[in-house]
Amino acid sequence: MLLGVFYTAKLVLPMIYETAGEFMEFFFSAAGADAPLERSPNIYAYAVVTLLKCALPLLLVSMVLGILGHGIQTRFLVTFKPLRPKFSKLNPISGIKKLFGMKKVVELVKNLVKVAILIALLYNILMSDVTPIAQMMDVSVLSAAAATLQMVLDLVVKVCIAFAVVAFFDFLYQRWDYEKNLKMTKQEVKDEYKMTEGNPEIKGRIRRIQRQMALSRMMQSVPEADVIIRNPTHFAVALKYDPEKHGAPVVLAKGQDYLALRIIKVGMEHEVFILENRPLARALYADCEVEREIPPQYYGAVAEVLVYIYRLNHRDEMLR
Repeated sequence: MLLGVFYTAKLVLPMIYETAGEFMEFFFSAAGADAPLERSPNIYAYAVVTLLKCALPLLLVSMVLGILGHGIQTRFLVTFKPLRPKFSKLNPISGIKKLFGMKKVVELVKNLVKVAILIALLYNILMSDVTPIAQMMDVSVLSAAAATLQMVLDLVVKVCIAFAVVAFFDFLYQRWDYEKNLKMTKQEVKDEYKMTEGNPEIKGRIRRIQRQMALSRMMQSVPEADVIIRNPTHFAVALKYDPEKHGAPVVLAKGQDYLALRIIKVGMEHEVFILENRPLARALYADCEVEREIPPQYYGAVAEVLVYIYRLNHRDEMLR
């Protein structure tokens, strides 16, 4: 923007000089007229037209370059969100915090570097052009203005080159800061996980409730078992065989340690036959699922147990 505005000023300077000269001639001629008040409206209108004619090219170039510069940086993203009233911006505490933020420190350093570069370049140009500046007293106003503008343009070119270097490093910093701000904190990661996968605490509670309900249903089915095979306290498996419903014995319940003791206790309370067979109890606990039929490799061993129970029950009936 700086470079474009000054080069535009160099191009339109002859037109500005001529327009301003014509206006001054008109103004002084009106001041020396017999009735200057009669020409006042013309003077005001001419002054407005002259001001627009001199300033409008520079204003238009500034506006176009400003839009292009901002558009290139933001990919011409148009948003009216910054125009919305936000009362949190009026909070003095948050404002003070922003004054001591990392961004403010970087901006301060960047501006100090710019000012230092500008002062150094200005001093260098003044020291090298001190003689031509002194000679401007002997030339015309137009020539002096053109020479001064050329000096200013040389300064602007050097400043723009130096600022381009600063802008390059500033671009790297802004990109790094932008990517850093895009990263989520640990709390934001947890919140996102809760939103997508559900709250782990609630899911864990649901699983605990489901396990309790499944355990309750399993313990309720223990009294219906034909036999409980135990080892002797570490494992317990409750089996039931109903030829009309299933082709093989079904596991009604199974448990280890404390749960095994509960299964045995419930079985004893309901007079379920309990058999101690350590290898079979371990194998059934490891390979069988609750409410599923036992695997075929255990048909023979379980059949022997069921036949043994049937014979005992039949013998008891005979004794009665």
